[in-house]
Amino acid sequence: MSKKRRVGIWMYQNGGGDKIEKKIVKKLKERNIEAITGLNLRDAYVKGEHIKCNGVNMDELDLFFSYNAGEQTQYQMYLYKALNNIIPCINNFDSFELTEDKFQTNYLLRNSGIKTPDFRLCHRDDSKHLKKFIKKWRQMVYKPTDGWGGVGLTKIDNEATLDTLLPFLNQMDLRFFYVEKFIDYDKTDFRIDIVDGEFVGCYGRKANGSDWRTNVTSGGSVFLREANEEVVDLAKRAAKITGLEIAGVDIIYDKKKKEYLVLEVNGIPAFATPEQEKMGLDFNNKKIDKIVDLIDKKTTVKK
Repeated sequence: MSKKRRVGIWMYQNGGGDKIEKKIVKKLKERNIEAITGLNLRDAYVKGEHIKCNGVNMDELDLFFSYNAGEQTQYQMYLYKALNNIIPCINNFDSFELTEDKFQTNYLLRNSGIKTPDFRLCHRDDSKHLKKFIKKWRQMVYKPTDGWGGVGLTKIDNEATLDTLLPFLNQMDLRFFYVEKFIDYDKTDFRIDIVDGEFVGCYGRKANGSDWRTNVTSGGSVFLREANEEVVDLAKRAAKITGLEIAGVDIIYDKKKKEYLVLEVNGIPAFATPEQEKMGLDFNNKKIDKIVDLIDKKTTVKK
């Protein structure tokens, strides 16, 4: 008899995440895979060759499924990286770390033939180049490279706004400035969910009122939206290039150039909340099935 497979799970619990987790655990159990939940690496410590968390030797698991966007700390990331060298993790750490950084992600995408908004990266003291960029672009967006949910995004409309912003940013002791050209778009985007290279769902997000940010945490709202073949193909390619097993790809339409652009690639795209499911977003079960298939595949011992 083969050894029973054991996987660890750390998943967000708000917005219906607790119910999603229970469904994943139930479906894994049907495949004779034991799931141990609540393995928050914040509670872990290392003793010799073992990473111990809530009485579990994490390195003896067959896989670790980490799916919690809002509570990642440097300590957790540090242990996540170490663990990924010993056992399979979803998402794999290298791809997750890559997509946590907007510059690194866009730089790789652009060099792999994926269109993104034009961007610049320069040293924090290089205000001369920043001023050149704003003169050329007229409008640009400052983005923290490691931010999420629209936090810290700042639209810069002119050189005076830039002059006002620079002292504030310098006080934050940033090593560099990352800016993107502001794209003339209809204030909506596509969020395309990809699991193991396959399309599982799509919805749209739109900015609120005069705002330009579509992120729900920044006041944007979700609406039903059908994906077309072009955006699905673009999302699949972006997920493959970054190496994410589970990806949420944000895509906007550049009205001036009349083309789709990848805005971001997310390593922990949320499931539809109960409220969104009532609206008609119905991809959760398909996404759960694909994730369970992926865990099953990655923990199956090849004969």
